[in-house]
Amino acid sequence: MKTLNSHNHSINPTTAIAKRGFDIVFALIGLALTLPLFPLIALAIKCDSRGPVLFRQLRIGRALPDRSLLFNMIKFRTMRTDAEAQSGATWAEKGDPRITRVGLFLRKTRLDELPQFINVLLGDMSIIGPRPERPGFYQKLENAIPYFAERTYGVTPGITGLAQVNQGYDTCIEDVRSKVGFDHSYALSLSSAKSWLRMDGYIMLRTVMVMVCGRGQ
Repeated sequence: MKTLNSHNHSINPTTAIAKRGFDIVFALIGLALTLPLFPLIALAIKCDSRGPVLFRQLRIGRALPDRSLLFNMIKFRTMRTDAEAQSGATWAEKGDPRITRVGLFLRKTRLDELPQFINVLLGDMSIIGPRPERPGFYQKLENAIPYFAERTYGVTPGITGLAQVNQGYDTCIEDVRSKVGFDHSYALSLSSAKSWLRMDGYIMLRTVMVMVCGRGQ
């Protein structure tokens, strides 16, 4: 991975501290409120298909000047356990046969993302930020899309974000290409506390609409 320019995003230090504090408080409240759903979701997953309830996948996190951090993202499993046994790492697509029936519902309502509150508490993720990418796709995307790597410079990836609420899950490289602008716009909003609060409020409202209306993919 290339060395990043440290001046791509200017994140206000006060905003960074406030954002981390918000992440911790929101993740704790989120876990407390949604924990009763965990056994119900787990039971539905086990009744629908064989395999573990939780799914861990290596993702690329916050980018530093000389490297990018790696972490294991936790989700409720939405695909068959052999989903990529033959094909390797591939994007999901509409009508994807690898997604289970329960998994389709979890994706549409974004309930599969709930275990990522744990990632937030560990500091691997934020509540709001760019979507963390898989290492298997990263080099290809970095080569094909200008300023792709810079989108996470100093910005912790999030469970939800400006790109996610406007587009949903990626199905091809063009989806990722159109998301980069959203990710950079979000990073720019972190230059002041006022713009950050306005942006995060908008994203949270849109996220609730996606969950309630089942507009996830």
